[in-house]
Amino acid sequence: MADIFDVIADGTRRDILQLLRERGGDGRGTSVSQIVAELGVSQPTVSKHLKVLREADLVSVREEGQHRYYSLSPEPLDAVDEWLVPFIMGDEPVSTASVTLPDSAAAAADLVGRAAASTKHAIESVFKRMPGR
Repeated sequence: MADIFDVIADGTRRDILQLLRERGGDGRGTSVSQIVAELGVSQPTVSKHLKVLREADLVSVREEGQHRYYSLSPEPLDAVDEWLVPFIMGDEPVSTASVTLPDSAAAAADLVGRAAASTKHAIESVFKRMPGR
């Protein structure tokens, strides 16, 4: 399997992922022809990129007759999120001299902190894309 960063490095694949994310609400998926029409990219190019996205488990496919419908499977992007969180939160050292947490509590606190940073980044990204900003 290709490295997730290599997979999302391509602009067309990111455009496909974005389109699938935006259209993902109905649960039915998006056909190849809809992707071609929305992005203005040739069908062979879209199919090539969908294959890479499928192999990286970033999309799932549902076949209905001769049509294929694609949906976003964002779980593999968790690796990207985990890598980015320290950059978003900064590298400022935090003093823990006065507090010692059990390993399970420390792991839970780390998970909550990462989720908060990820949520903050997602919300900031949405606001930056809003018209008039």
